[in-house]
Amino acid sequence: MSSPATLHFPLDRWAAERPDATAVEDPARGAAITYRGLAELSDRARDHLWQMGVRPGDRVGIYMRKSIDAVAAIFGVLKTGAAYVPVDPDAPPPRCALILHDGAVRVVVAERRLAAALHASFEPLGAAPPMLLLDEPAGDALPLAARLAADAAREPAPAVETVHPAPDALAYILYTSGSTGRPKGVMLTQRSATSFVDWCSATFAPTVRDRFSSHAPLHFDLSILDVFVSITHGATLVLVGEEVGKDPLRLAPLIAERRISVWYSTPSILGLLAQYGRLERHDYGALRLVLFAGEVFPVARLRELKALWPAPRYFNLYGPTETNVCTFYEIPPTIDPERTTPFPIGRTCAHLRSRVVDEEGRTVARGSEGELVIAGPGVMAGYRNLPEQNARAFLVDDAGERWYRTGDLVVEEADGVYVFHGRRDRMVKRRGYRVELGEIEAGLAVHPAVSEVAVVAVRPDGADVRIDAYLGVPDGRRPSLIELKQFCVDRLPRYMVPDRFHFVEALPRTSTDKIDYQTIAQTIAQTIARSHATAPA
Repeated sequence: MSSPATLHFPLDRWAAERPDATAVEDPARGAAITYRGLAELSDRARDHLWQMGVRPGDRVGIYMRKSIDAVAAIFGVLKTGAAYVPVDPDAPPPRCALILHDGAVRVVVAERRLAAALHASFEPLGAAPPMLLLDEPAGDALPLAARLAADAAREPAPAVETVHPAPDALAYILYTSGSTGRPKGVMLTQRSATSFVDWCSATFAPTVRDRFSSHAPLHFDLSILDVFVSITHGATLVLVGEEVGKDPLRLAPLIAERRISVWYSTPSILGLLAQYGRLERHDYGALRLVLFAGEVFPVARLRELKALWPAPRYFNLYGPTETNVCTFYEIPPTIDPERTTPFPIGRTCAHLRSRVVDEEGRTVARGSEGELVIAGPGVMAGYRNLPEQNARAFLVDDAGERWYRTGDLVVEEADGVYVFHGRRDRMVKRRGYRVELGEIEAGLAVHPAVSEVAVVAVRPDGADVRIDAYLGVPDGRRPSLIELKQFCVDRLPRYMVPDRFHFVEALPRTSTDKIDYQTIAQTIAQTIARSHATAPA
């Protein structure tokens, strides 16, 4: 089935055609909702949001844990013609407030437990937006349904028509790490999202019998495939909670017991499953697709996983939030035992176009290294409130077409497949999340004991990225590691907190008095080499 021009249309279609089919399951709560139930709940959310003043073109914050309520709220927002802005409920409240303020959201749908801290964090920014607050689950009732019912008893919300906005209308904004120290909002339109859903439909052939994992949090771009491809095809979406999703001994049986057929996550999670999930104890006969994205999958871990899960097809999906997935590569059924290098990021998705360019924007010869740039309907509209970054983010060709600069260095091989060679900037991927090292530096720089800071990324032995922070403490007063960790947790998402802290009187400088990151990197490399040399055989 090809999706229409709006993300939310398929929900109502399946509610009419397969009303009693399960749309979403939440194993953690033992809850589920049918397509009819999800459509009706999203309609009631639409009406209530409209009553609160939400109109087409507005933005609505989603500040809650992944749940059936959160999925219903997203569809309710889309049905008003507005865009949703999901934020991480586990991130520091000041960061969440900054995102919602930057997004100029009209309303926030939030869990009541989060409201007080969010209100307090809005004080230096201005008035907090109105909030639709949901209580903790009690009994079988969904908190969103309970809240809407209670409000309707006092003042019923008049029913309004579902809005189907134009393809260029904003659908959602996903905030990612920013090099300036402030998160930046990636604006995706209905066309951006539905063109991606259409590509997934053609490539992976989903059906009503499929059961999709929902492992990624809703503020992470992997969730777009999870939620919207599943609902577009009348399949079942199985929500994977945050705690279970990180625990391979609990996650492995859930995948088997819930008969998940389409799995999508970062490689780090799949690597944990292969190492510690005891996969041989469970039946994964339903699993037909294993999709991974967000970071490099070390070949040794991938080979180990394929030995345990030999039947599914495996796909490496590559792309920044600004394009969602823009290239893909199917892993061969058998991995050469001699292979040690990661697999390519693959060929360009059919709904997009790609080029490899030099620093001046000129196309390089095939086989030469250059920056990957992407054009087509799946590319973002731009960054919110960042005109200068928008100007730098796009290469405009002679015909006036905009090509998004991914910042990734690649080489196009003879068969048209791209091989990843690194980054132009200081952005890294960690557990699938995009991390601008400059944002961590900006967070640490305000510590009163720190005079200067440099943050570097290390990947020892192909393992997950490690983040090291070098702190200048000229007076010798070193903060404790516990103090530094807590300082970071209060200001940064947990996935951005450095793994190691190093104290120096002064950071090395170049001849132009800039921090010498190359010298720092060489120091780390030498330390790793010494540790290998002294390790027992």
